[in-house]
Amino acid sequence: MKTLKYLMGAVSVALLAGGIQSCKPKSADTAISGDAAAKTYVAPGKYDEFYNFVSGGFSGQLSVYGIPSGRLLRVIPVFSQDPEKGWGFSEETKPMLNTSHGSVPWDDLHHVQLSKTNGENDGRWVFVNGNNTPRLARIDLKTFRTAEILELPNSGGNHSSPFITENTEYVVAGTRFSVPLDDADGDVPINTYKKNFKGTLSFVRVDQKDGNMDIAFQIETPGVNFDLSRAGKGPSHGWFFFSCYNTEQANTLLEVNASKNDKDFIMAVNWKKAEEYLKAGKGKKVKVKYAHNKYSEVSHTSSSEFKNEVIVLNSKELKDLCYFIPCPKSPHGIDIDPTGEYMVSSGKLAALIPVFSFSKMIKAIESKSFEGDYSGIPVIKYEAALYGEVQKPGLGPLHTEFDGRGNAVTTMFVSSEIVKWNIKDLKVIDRQPVYYSPGHLMIPGGDSKKPDGKYLIAYNKITKDRYLPTGPELAQSAQLFDISGDKMKLILDFPTIGEPHYAQAIRADKIKDQSIKIFKLEENKHPYASKGEAQTKVMRDKNKVHVYMTAIRSHLTPDNIEGIRIGDEVYFHLTNLEQDWDVPHGFAVKGANNGELLVMPGETQTLKWVPDRVGIFPIYCTDFCSALHQEMSGYVRVSPAGSKVALIGNTGTNMPAE
Repeated sequence: MKTLKYLMGAVSVALLAGGIQSCKPKSADTAISGDAAAKTYVAPGKYDEFYNFVSGGFSGQLSVYGIPSGRLLRVIPVFSQDPEKGWGFSEETKPMLNTSHGSVPWDDLHHVQLSKTNGENDGRWVFVNGNNTPRLARIDLKTFRTAEILELPNSGGNHSSPFITENTEYVVAGTRFSVPLDDADGDVPINTYKKNFKGTLSFVRVDQKDGNMDIAFQIETPGVNFDLSRAGKGPSHGWFFFSCYNTEQANTLLEVNASKNDKDFIMAVNWKKAEEYLKAGKGKKVKVKYAHNKYSEVSHTSSSEFKNEVIVLNSKELKDLCYFIPCPKSPHGIDIDPTGEYMVSSGKLAALIPVFSFSKMIKAIESKSFEGDYSGIPVIKYEAALYGEVQKPGLGPLHTEFDGRGNAVTTMFVSSEIVKWNIKDLKVIDRQPVYYSPGHLMIPGGDSKKPDGKYLIAYNKITKDRYLPTGPELAQSAQLFDISGDKMKLILDFPTIGEPHYAQAIRADKIKDQSIKIFKLEENKHPYASKGEAQTKVMRDKNKVHVYMTAIRSHLTPDNIEGIRIGDEVYFHLTNLEQDWDVPHGFAVKGANNGELLVMPGETQTLKWVPDRVGIFPIYCTDFCSALHQEMSGYVRVSPAGSKVALIGNTGTNMPAE
């Protein structure tokens, strides 16, 4: 009967959600603000106020939009191959996709975090997560390119990441799926979940000078699912908070079996205490295997290093390290207000929003106001840590951000709305419909000490009737609101790539002036760079042929190559000689089982080609660069294996006919 009860409850929620998603709200056509066009218009030649970095979800990439225009400025390849930019196709970028499983050319990019100094966005880096094959990546905001990708061992899914401490000391990741740890025997029955499955929290140290990441330590936890997390700030600096579900430790039909408990948990982690334990040698060295990939903008090449050890701290054995706070069932978001005092959790199956107090939590710990333990970890009494509850905010609360004026805004997935409420008196101030079923939302700086409460963007899961129909798969939806006044006003719909989950935005003036325009040719340290046409050449090393090439408007050097034989591996090392902003060159060869190259001014990139037949193969520039772009091409002659045709390369010289 209990199972039937919970199943019927889940069905009721699903039917309610389906009904809301399939019925057009009466206010759908009138919700738009009357002055929306003026508020979102960015004149030709003018810049947007904000850069908006949006996760690409199942695309594996990160997109950059201008706000308030909603214009797509760039798609930054991270975890997935991208033929437009040659990412994962050039020899220089292939190592960036290495993992302990081999080269994995895709991932599920869910969350975005801008680097911070003193709790404020500083514009140095963007961190993103790979949710599938657990990885963290760092994007350099001088180049808007992925600089580093770090695989996470002992993790089954990497959803609760990449959330960061207020001075970017750590990027932190919690496993979504608890699994047997990598050094344990994983060949166990799935229904031994409670005995053999463990959770992990990974604390990744960030070098403050160059941003390089390294796993400092991991914390082994009970086998629950970690959904999302946030770092403390101000008075709560030194603590990290994680939302947990599946405290039932179910391993099948989770929609029923992981929704039985009235309350799940928020886990509070004292990472300053973890540092003390680490220094005291309380960690256990665990044998694992994981990849650490870095890209150099000096040599224009990447490299992989495989590591085989991490240090693990045990949350059950180490006192004062971790605590649980009960939270209404299946909490999704956990968000910390700008003061660092209030922790807002969203039980997505609850009809209220609990707000916890950090100072009350500390007092509860000091007075041992516990209601027992869970797998050896103390459970703080709900009322002892609770500041108060937002009553009847809406259906399906998920995520909360802050406007910097004492208010919070929460998405309501089931009732398809965003709801603004006051943090101190917990009263609802305003609510506005969105179309439809919002997941995350974003206020620029909304997770920082100083939110910029002018705009809010809701990232919606359903888009029916908002855009021109494109078959069964519709564009992903974002909706921009003006929140500068008492009432939130919808001013723009715009589509996004992939499935947007989370996003963060920063004022444009913190980034745009540091953005690199060219790579100085004299500083190019690529081992196969040609810094002038006089340095180009074609060299053979057994069956490997290296073509040192240059590109400049509007020819390739060399553009005639002969002496290639079946069985050769040909490496085209193309250097873009341009030193003018926004003059990239592309490169492709007919029939190559590969992508193209896209080479920025002053940069060198390499395309590998293994010809599979005898003949003449055109080569050409793929990126429009001048009025004579079509003429920027050439030919490669491929002869049979064992041919005596001399290996030559030239431009502008016709050799005598044979």
